[in-house]
Amino acid sequence: MITPEGIEREFTLLTAAGRHDELWVRDTMGDVPLLREEALERLALGEVIARKAVYGRQLAVRTAREAGASWSQIGAALGVSKQAAWEAHARWIDDQEEQRRGCDYKGMDEEQVARARELAGRVEEG
Repeated sequence: MITPEGIEREFTLLTAAGRHDELWVRDTMGDVPLLREEALERLALGEVIARKAVYGRQLAVRTAREAGASWSQIGAALGVSKQAAWEAHARWIDDQEEQRRGCDYKGMDEEQVARARELAGRVEEG
C-alpha cells in the first residue's frame, strides 16, 4: 500500500515535487491516464510535500530567531500575526518532542527541544 510514511524517506522536497508535478501534468493533460497506483502515489506525494514544507518552514523560523529576528518580523514574513507565528512554532516543537518519544523518528531530543524552546522565547519579546 502506498503511504506518505512509506515514500517519505525516498524523496527530498525537490524530488517529491518533481515527481508530483510529473504525475499532475499527465493527469491534467489526459494523454496517458494515471494508473491507480500512480494516482495514489500522487496523493501520498502531496502529503509528503506538505510535511516537508512545514518542517522546512519551522527550521527557517528557528534560523530567523537565531539571527535575532523578532516574532513580529517572523509573523510579517509568514503573512500572519506574531502570536500565530509563535504558536505554530511552539506546536512544532511539541510535535518534534512527541514524535521522538513515540517511535524511532529522529525528531529533536530533550536537549534540542529545551534549546528550541529557549530560542523561541515568548511572543511578548518582540
